[in-house]
Amino acid sequence: MVYTSSDALLDEKWMAKIVHKILDKDTEQALTELSDLYRIRPPEIVVGTIKGKRKTVYAVYVQNENRIYAMNSDIFYNPFVVLHEFYHHLRSRSGKHRGSEKNANKYARTFIVAYSNALRDKQTK
Repeated sequence: MVYTSSDALLDEKWMAKIVHKILDKDTEQALTELSDLYRIRPPEIVVGTIKGKRKTVYAVYVQNENRIYAMNSDIFYNPFVVLHEFYHHLRSRSGKHRGSEKNANKYARTFIVAYSNALRDKQTK
């Protein structure tokens, strides 16, 4: 079990399922389930770029649009990038500070580690 910055207790199996959904091209459902957990509106995810970020980032969260812009559709299925941007969405909706890149990376990594652990456990059984 892992505590997130909002003090929600997350089960590693549930976290692994979120990563699996993203890898299985069901990113919108993964974002909906994450948002349901935190009782916030899910962000929209679209292919596109924003001025000033076109060649520097894979994705960016735009708070006033409640939207994650992804450089291309392949990014929709990259769990680390999707979860990193979801963290920014979460922090912007919580009324707390927007969160740092370091914290967004840490949040995404906890899900990736949970998925890796689930794969390892499955292989050892």
